[in-house]
Amino acid sequence: MNIFNKIKYMLTILILGGGLFAHAQDVLKGYLVEAAGNNPGLKSKFSEYMAALEKVPQVGALPDPQITFGYFIQPVETRVGPQQIRISASQMFPWFGTLGAREDAAAEMAKSKYEIFEEAKSRLFFEVKSNWYNLYFTQKTIDITLENITILNTFRKLALIKVESGFASSVDVLRVEMEIADLENQLALLRDNYFVMQAAFNNLLNIDEQRIVSIPDSLENKDLKLTREAALDSIRNGNHQVLQMEFMQASYKKQESVAKKMGSPNLMLGIDYMVVGKSSNPMTSPSESGKDAIVFPMIGISIPLYRQKYNSMVKEALLMQESAENGKIDKINLLESTFEKANMNYKDADRRIPLYMGQSDKAAKSLNILQTAYETEGKNFEEILRMERQVLKYKLELEKARADKGAAVAFIDYLMGK
Repeated sequence: MNIFNKIKYMLTILILGGGLFAHAQDVLKGYLVEAAGNNPGLKSKFSEYMAALEKVPQVGALPDPQITFGYFIQPVETRVGPQQIRISASQMFPWFGTLGAREDAAAEMAKSKYEIFEEAKSRLFFEVKSNWYNLYFTQKTIDITLENITILNTFRKLALIKVESGFASSVDVLRVEMEIADLENQLALLRDNYFVMQAAFNNLLNIDEQRIVSIPDSLENKDLKLTREAALDSIRNGNHQVLQMEFMQASYKKQESVAKKMGSPNLMLGIDYMVVGKSSNPMTSPSESGKDAIVFPMIGISIPLYRQKYNSMVKEALLMQESAENGKIDKINLLESTFEKANMNYKDADRRIPLYMGQSDKAAKSLNILQTAYETEGKNFEEILRMERQVLKYKLELEKARADKGAAVAFIDYLMGK
């Protein structure tokens, strides 16, 4: 294979980029599963949700019963003997439905905590996807830069042949050597950057930061399957921040009910047990003397005379409901604006993919023509280098567009709560 055939072969590889998919989506899904199982921040949010669930049985339990013990220093004489000890037990019962309303309020609050956990998971998944797409682009940039260095080294050999045969100036050799030096410097920076990005990606998964990340040869062309209206509707109804505020609002509604019921009387039931000593009265029959247990059932009621605090609690719950509703509307407005920008980025990346595919093809053909002219006439070597830079640029722009499109879809999925 002669020099120009080698150049054409390498340019073909450069433009086509291999054309093989290494099950990119399967690889990415594996990383998402790993992140969900290992990320400490996500585990923290889940623990907060589980702690909120433990609130439900706490608020739904009856108040602790009260037991009192009394000893009579001066026994009180009764018909059957002196009272010596008094034991009382009582249980307070909140107004009907109070405990159930408290449980409902705590359950709704726990649901809001679960949405916080789901929001953290969605954001983590987006960060994993975004970092993975950035790693893909950086790796492709490294690969393309290496291919260009190889091509430039071939150009250098060609220029040396032309110089030795007297058909070109030694300036051509110096120019290509300058191009190679610039690319080698960029390559070193790219490799350092990839190492940093790989460490950040692995830290999201909470694994060894030096573990090699699997990167596919090419990305699958992932399209956004929903219309704009359908995507916006999914955001309004599926975004976890919106759902969290809805559950918060429901919890405050239940707290309003709790506050109203707390303004109702509480009931108390109890018993008294008396220990009685032997009577010193000779007229008391032996069967009656010292009858040591007398049980008195007790019924009590607490009267909420001071209504101001209960009215204030109801007003507080109403204001918090209003706050949650306004916060929800504000969040939806912000999410809709964010979606419009993300959708614009998606459409821009989608347009750039066919554009740079065409531009790469045209640049490669132009470079072939310039190479043929240089082979015969030994002229326009600077133009060959300029066009080779265009081939590099369009190839990189194509891969950037593919990565940007994948990241845009990932961000829109995040906004929809996926």
